[in-house]
Formats: sequence, structure tokens, C-alpha cells
Amino acid sequence: MFTRRHFNAGLAASALAGLARPARALDYRGPNVVLIRFGGGVRRAETIDPSGTYAPNLLNNLAKRGVLIPDMRIEQLDGVDTSHAEGTLNLLTGRYLAYRDVGSGFGIDRLEPTEPTLFEYFREAFDVPSHEVLLINGEDRPQEEFFTFGMNPHYGISYRSEMLSLHRFKLYRTARQLADPALAIATRAQVEKERAELMAADHRGFAPEQSAPIQAFWANWRRDYGDSGFKNPRGDRLLTALTVRAMAELRPRLIMVNYQDPDYVHWGNASHYTRAIAIIDEGISRIVAAADGDPFYRDNTVFVITPDCGRDANPLMDVPYQHHFNSRSAHETFALILGPGIERDRVLDRPIDQSAIAPTIAATMGVRAEAAEGSAIDAVFR
Repeated sequence: MFTRRHFNAGLAASALAGLARPARALDYRGPNVVLIRFGGGVRRAETIDPSGTYAPNLLNNLAKRGVLIPDMRIEQLDGVDTSHAEGTLNLLTGRYLAYRDVGSGFGIDRLEPTEPTLFEYFREAFDVPSHEVLLINGEDRPQEEFFTFGMNPHYGISYRSEMLSLHRFKLYRTARQLADPALAIATRAQVEKERAELMAADHRGFAPEQSAPIQAFWANWRRDYGDSGFKNPRGDRLLTALTVRAMAELRPRLIMVNYQDPDYVHWGNASHYTRAIAIIDEGISRIVAAADGDPFYRDNTVFVITPDCGRDANPLMDVPYQHHFNSRSAHETFALILGPGIERDRVLDRPIDQSAIAPTIAATMGVRAEAAEGSAIDAVFR
């Protein structure tokens, strides 16, 4: 079982590794980690407040299995925006403003990490293939397709994660369709146009070929759901389905799940937000249950559940639950950490900075997030 002793040993080992990179990556024998972005920006009032929660499984069941951090904060710094892409990169890199704008359009943030991500730290240190490190993304946040690696010259594409998303499935599907000599001429033109648009979404101008295990995963997905897009789950239910299926077929050691649907509240209907929280809560329950029922994950998986950002009120119009006005509540989030070696049924009742998530996960896995600004939360380990 992973304990505080292992945590401290991991910190020491990772500090030494930071002084000199190993000549050869090591076999990984540590715990699996599932980082769940309770995404789309959620307030504590609708998640961890017992009087108003729409996430009863998280609050009443999972919190008893781990450490709840009710006062996690996004630092008030010049240039720090309380939004989804930025919050996700804070979680992945352990520092603020660790990204650059690569040409954002109106309403679309196009950012890329300038510092290493957790995926890169992990794969650089350990001999873990790319299909065992996954970022699972939603169809309505395509700009987050490209957080699989950063631009740090010591890390980068060689240590990237793989991506599971409808965008990547469509890239797979269109490639297979175009390889079919029996494809009708008119259909081929339509598929070529679709594929060109998919490829153009990547601002880097290329899309690394997904590994053979990932392509086999998509072949099975296509067999079960077809090409229409009408049979497979959608929204955040899709992310749950992808995660549970990937756990069974790919055996990933590190996963980040980017839930997102509470952000539909921008359209003004509060029930879109509260229902989306309930769907995420159901999804988390299903993912944890899948781990509990699988010997590969049971008693060997640490879950870290935390939002990308909080929410505030729109001072300009009667639209509920916004997050772009830099108010205090938009900087207030929470975290729940549970799994082997983690304290049980404990509330860590002191402020913790969001930048602490990445170094905590890194230390759990025996690596050092060397560019992180935050410090690992050793208090969660028993």
C-alpha cells in the first residue's frame, strides 16, 4: 500500500532525478492515478455544500474514503483568468500562466503549455507506453485536444499522452474510410473535406499518428457504435463511457478526464448547470466502481477530483453562474483525494493552492514536477 513513507521516498527520489536525468526510464510499479476535472466551472455551493449539492455521491460516499479539501484557491495574479483551459493547464503543470496564446479567436481560447505536463514528467521517468497515459476530452472543448504535451525542449512530443475524444475517433474513422477503395466518389469528397477540417483544428499543423493500441480501441468503438454519431453517448456521458472502456481495454496508469458540461449555463438556463453536475457525479461513481471491480485498479488507484475554476455572477445581465469576472468565488474551488495510502474521512480545513495538485500527483507517482510553483500536499497521506 502507498503510504506517507512512500510519498516522502518519492519526493526524495524525484529531487535526485531532477539533478541528473536517468539514462534509461524505469519500470513503473507505483499506483495508478485518475485526475478528474470536475469541469465547466462549478461552485462549491452546488457541489460540496450539503444544503445545496447536486453531487451527493461525491459528498456523502466518496468523501468518506479520502481527504476533502473544501478551500482550494486559484491565486489572484495579474493575467490569471478563471477559465477552463487555463485551469486545466494549472492542474497539469502546477503553475500559473504556463501557456502561450497561439491565436485565440472570438470565444475560443487556443493555448498550448509552455511547461511540462504531468504526462511528460511521468513518461520521461518511467517506461510507460503512450496508450497507458490518457487525456479524455469532450467534443465541445476542441482546443483542449492539444494539452497532451508542452513546448519544453527537455520533454515534448516524445513523452505525450494519447487522446481519447470524438475528434480523435473522427480522425481514425475518416482515415479508414479513405483507405477503402470501394468508397463512392461523392462520399469520398465529403470525407476528404471532413478530414481536412479536423486536421485544421490542430494549430501545430500536424496530428501525431495514434498508437496501434489506440487504433485498436477505435476499431472496437466503431464496431459497436458505427459512423453516424447517433448511437454513442454524448456530452459528459461520453467521457465516462470512454474512461470505463479504456480502463478495461488499455489499462492506463495515468488518466485525466476533462468533464465540461456545467459550462452550458452560459446560455442562461440554470438547470443545464445543475443537471450537468449530477451527470458528472454519476460518471465519477461509475469510474470509481469500475476501478473497485477490477483487480488491476482495485486498491492501487488514487483519484484526484477537482474543478478547473469556480463561478460567480454576471454583473451585466441576468445570466446565472458565470466565471469571467475575476470575483472571489470564481477563484474558489475544492478537491477530493482518495485511494490507497490516503487518509480516510478527513477534511483538510486550510487553504490549498490549485498549483499543489500537479506536484502532489507527481510525488504520488514517484516523479518531480520540477517546473511547478506549488508544493505537494503531504498532509493527505497517512
